[in-house]
Amino acid sequence: MKIISFNLNGIRSAINKGFYEWLEKESPDILCVQEIKAKPDQIDILKFRELGYFSYINSAEKPGYSGVAVFSKKEPDFVKAGIGIPEFDKEGRFLRLDFGDLTFINSYFPSGTMGDVRQDVKMAYLDAVQNFVNNFKKERPNIILSGDYNICHKEIDISNPKNKKGVSGFLPEEREWVTNFIESGFIDSFRVFDQSGDKYSWWSYRAGARSKNLGWRIDYHMVSEPLRDRLKNAAILSGINMSDHCPIVLEMD
Repeated sequence: MKIISFNLNGIRSAINKGFYEWLEKESPDILCVQEIKAKPDQIDILKFRELGYFSYINSAEKPGYSGVAVFSKKEPDFVKAGIGIPEFDKEGRFLRLDFGDLTFINSYFPSGTMGDVRQDVKMAYLDAVQNFVNNFKKERPNIILSGDYNICHKEIDISNPKNKKGVSGFLPEEREWVTNFIESGFIDSFRVFDQSGDKYSWWSYRAGARSKNLGWRIDYHMVSEPLRDRLKNAAILSGINMSDHCPIVLEMD
């Protein structure tokens, strides 16, 4: 099973840059995308069906903002949009799909770069995700939580870490949350297979950051501990350039 997560920074923009052709070639079993910036009626579901995918979309109430979607070759047993908190659910940040004993969650975590108010929203969302998972895994322990977390966990995950102190996305309290989340029973799947530096999933559009590989690794496939033995491979597809992010891949038995 191949799972890909990809923050598209606008699905319609990505389509104009070859998204459909890339998807047909890459052919993941599950594709989760974030920041679609589109309503369901602005997405060509029939095109995805032609490519062999069922489509599940959770858009933000605000036009042209946020939103997540999952495209799956297999029809899930259960689908639910939202984490159950209106403040977050109106922004289209959470989508759950169940396949047998496996629960797959696609999430677009808030950014705190727009100031203290949004940073407070971000920290509240982090707490909400942890609380959700703590309760949920009691009944369904096999969880994959994929998406744009908007946090670099360790210094190896960001270029020039000494210059990023005090910057949202690399704040001590955010990084501590990731540590605690992992210690609660999750695996940063990429680091199981690759411990090297300079591996990033997002680059600013400013100052030629991507060409210089001045990036951040903020996109993750977090996998619950009971699934550890099913992990086969993980990778970052940094050569795919349809967004300020790139796709990340997880392969499992």
